[in-house]
Amino acid sequence: MAYPTPTASPAFAAAPWRWAAAGALGGLVLALGLFAPARWLAALVFQASGGHAVLAAPRGSFWQGSAQLVLSGGAGSLDAVSLPGLVSWRIRPAWTGLDLQLNADCCMHQAWRLQARPAGWGGVQLALSDSQSQWPAALLSGLGTPWNTVQAQGQLAASTQGFNVRWSQGRLALSGRLQLDALQISSRLSTLRPMGSYRLLLQGGSPSTLELSTLDGSLLLTGQGQWVGQRLRFNGTASATSGSVDALSNLLNIIGRRNGATAVIKVG
Repeated sequence: MAYPTPTASPAFAAAPWRWAAAGALGGLVLALGLFAPARWLAALVFQASGGHAVLAAPRGSFWQGSAQLVLSGGAGSLDAVSLPGLVSWRIRPAWTGLDLQLNADCCMHQAWRLQARPAGWGGVQLALSDSQSQWPAALLSGLGTPWNTVQAQGQLAASTQGFNVRWSQGRLALSGRLQLDALQISSRLSTLRPMGSYRLLLQGGSPSTLELSTLDGSLLLTGQGQWVGQRLRFNGTASATSGSVDALSNLLNIIGRRNGATAVIKVG
């Protein structure tokens, strides 16, 4: 007795093609991710920084490459300063987030290692490895007002220790220590060269504090602040040693609101 041969339904016959199309699409997405060009990262950095940081002439891929770092005053600004040499990066996805390694030929004693991890619902935590680096103060001029007017010269020495940033549920929490020393600083607004050396110390905690102090020099800077919620509140003063007021008067006018021989610095 002969039995009829089963006939596949149209839906069943189309299924293999659907799986093949889905596989091809998944492979394309994976290939785009693995071989994404460095210019995609450059576009992301430009957008995230509001146009203040530019990765010019990027080479390599999104995951590993190099570029020229340019600091700019942002959209419409004519101020731009390039960092000497190249910056290079390597990004590695991990099950718990991303690991980033960043190096600058001119300025870093060793590469920065940054770990990005989820923190609660919609939050993120950034952990920076202990590091030391030294940067030209002239780089600040690329950020526009008031740095393009000050035209600072000298060196910026940065160091971090156990520094972490946590953003969760609209709250910013800092831990660890970040220190920035501005050494042998001069400005086109003053004939004194150098005017002095200064330290800016960010100490994480509850609350996180910011302290400005003078290491040496004729221009005296001091101040203290702390983060209240998401905002920094800082109060400080700038003044000149006896006999240097006239040479520093123009700079004091830029730094803050004048009160006699003192300029008042207030943020927040």
